[in-house]
Amino acid sequence: MLKVHKRKFLTILSISVILFIGVAATTQEKKPKPNLKVLPKDIDHEELIKIMKGFNVSLGVKCNFCHAPSKTEQRKLDFASDEKETKLVARNMMKMTAKINKKYFNFNKGEEGVSLAVTCKTCHNGKEHPDSKIVLPVEE
Repeated sequence: MLKVHKRKFLTILSISVILFIGVAATTQEKKPKPNLKVLPKDIDHEELIKIMKGFNVSLGVKCNFCHAPSKTEQRKLDFASDEKETKLVARNMMKMTAKINKKYFNFNKGEEGVSLAVTCKTCHNGKEHPDSKIVLPVEE
């Protein structure tokens, strides 16, 4: 009799473990929506991270240069927050470089072989603030 109960218990335990693992594997952690105002709203996560790492290298900074700390979770950043002025400046810089590239380099017009483009690194060259000797084109 004890053997029968033990077998039932192990069967129920095994099914429970399998169900638990299945639910855990298919349940996705809810990630906060990024606060995208310049980048495309439908950008995939990998492309977004690639762009952000490009900013890190181009300006020689870490993520907390633009992103505010989370108010609820210690040691995490609130990527959606617009609290830091540097994030707002970064958005304006992204708009500026896109405008320069479109006007002066025909960037994003579907032309093949276009290799010239202004990026953050063009002026910042790994520094938080660009060299003040850089001269940008003047509108006429």
